[in-house]
This record gives sequence, structure tokens and C-alpha cells, in this order.
Amino acid sequence: MNAPRQAAADFLADLAYQRAASPHTVAAYRRDLQKLADLIGGEGKGKAKGEGQADVKADGSELAGLDNVQLRRVLMQLHGQGLSARSLARTLSAWRTYYRWLAKRGVITTNPCAGLRAPRQPRTLPKALSVDQTAALLEVAAEDELESRDLAMFELFYSSGLRLAELASLDLGGVDFASGTVTVTGKRQKTRTVPLGAKAATALHDWLAERSGMAVAPQSPAAQALFIGRRGTRLAGRSIERRLERWATKQGLGLHVHPHMLRHSFASHVLQSSGDLRAVQEMLGHANIATTQIYTHLDFQHLAKVYDVAHPRARKK
Repeated sequence: MNAPRQAAADFLADLAYQRAASPHTVAAYRRDLQKLADLIGGEGKGKAKGEGQADVKADGSELAGLDNVQLRRVLMQLHGQGLSARSLARTLSAWRTYYRWLAKRGVITTNPCAGLRAPRQPRTLPKALSVDQTAALLEVAAEDELESRDLAMFELFYSSGLRLAELASLDLGGVDFASGTVTVTGKRQKTRTVPLGAKAATALHDWLAERSGMAVAPQSPAAQALFIGRRGTRLAGRSIERRLERWATKQGLGLHVHPHMLRHSFASHVLQSSGDLRAVQEMLGHANIATTQIYTHLDFQHLAKVYDVAHPRARKK
């Protein structure tokens, strides 16, 4: 490996190209290392450079030479500045990953993050739509080709529990109408195949009929994109978010609806009906079932509401 001063740049490059981390993850790790360099009084106070590079100039003897006490002091300093428990946990995770990377390459012999813990964060339940709210959102006739596309996107979110990035990157070949499945590429470039519901399939058929009449250059990067804009380019994630916000407002739902809420609704409703946590884990693409178990709390909330309404001894006078 290069001199220690090059360590952060090498680490970020490894994260981006060898581990196939998303650009958002790489940018977040760069910021967290820069934050550490700044707070220990290093030289790294400049602006971040491009992907795979780092402006963390304190990444050599300064970062590699830190000990547990110094890191604990910086963590407390960030906490005192008002950084949330969730942000502190993410920052500490980035530091741990970086120091493990240094240890594997023999730059350090002891991981200074060992034993460090971020403050416990309150466990918040993901927001999900009720079945009736979901019906109010989706059981609407499209009025033009763009609404036909939007309805297909939103039905697919709810039908298959997709992440925003998975849906935005989906190509025409990812949908198999014969088998009733959708194959997507998720986090860390892992692919999975999930069921395609009947209503989502119908909405997709309608959208593809509209899409065939839209101008897309054969050699364009968006030629195989499932969801495109009016100009024939692949629809970006932020555009999808805005279209869903607009759609929910138009349907009069009276609450902010975002793509991940449809994913949460999918998981919650399937779990309520089936009780099969492992199946939901597979369909969501969760590496750890503990991540999926949050939906059992949503399921209990639903049961508690049913109980409060239905049980004669539960009703308040």
C-alpha cells in the first residue's frame, strides 16, 4: 500500500469499486472521516474531492495513530454538538470500518474503536399506509401516459416491496410476465426475484403500451430503462419521489407519502396476512432477519387496534 497519508483515498476507492458501495455510502464515509480529521485538529479542512479520493489529509499518522480515549472524546464532542443518536451510530460505523480496513493491512495493530458505543437511539416504527389508504392511493384511473407510468411505478413498489434505487434502475428485461416475477439488483449488487402482483402486471402492461410510442434513441443509455421521462431518459429517484408526492396530494390522502412507505406497507400487509417473517425477509432482501422483525411491531399495532374496536371489555365508556 502507499504511504499512510494515502490510506483514506485507498479505503474509499476500495469501498466504491471492490465492495460496490453506493455513491451515497462512499460520500457519507468520506464526510465521517473528514469530520474526525477536523475535530482532532488535523489539516483536513478542505472540501471533499471526487469519488474514490479523499481530502482527509490527517489520514496518515494522525488518524492511524489515534487511540480509544481520543475517539471517545471526539464522539462525546459530536454528541455535545447536538448530533442525533442515529447520526452518531452511522459515524461510528464508518470509523469502525475504516480502522478494521487499516488493521487488515497491517497499518495498525489495535482497533481504537473497540468498545465504543453510540448513545442508544429510540426505536421508531416505519410508517405504513393502511389497506384502505393504499387502495385510495392506487385504485385510480390514469389520465395520460405519464400517469400511466406513475401508476405502474407505485403499483410495483407496493406489489413487490422494492427500494427506490431498485425501481429506478430496473430495465425492461427485469420483468417476467410469464412467471409473474420481477428481478432487481439491490444493496451490494445482490439480485433477488420477487413476485409481481396481478394489478401491478396490468398497470405495467398499460404503461409499456404508452412507452412504445415515446421517443427513445436505440443507442441511448435509457433504451432499456423500464421507466423513462417525457424526454426519453431514465427516470431519476428524486423525480419518482416528487411524482409520488404529487400523486398522493391529488388523491387527497392528507399525508406525506414516499416510496419507502409503500415498501413498508407491502411488508406490513403481507406479514399481517401470512405471519411468515422469513418469506417477508426474502422478498425485502434483508440480510438480517432482525431488520425485518420491526414489522412484527407494526403487526401488533394493527392487532391492538382491532382488539380495541372489537373486544367489549376494551372499549372505553
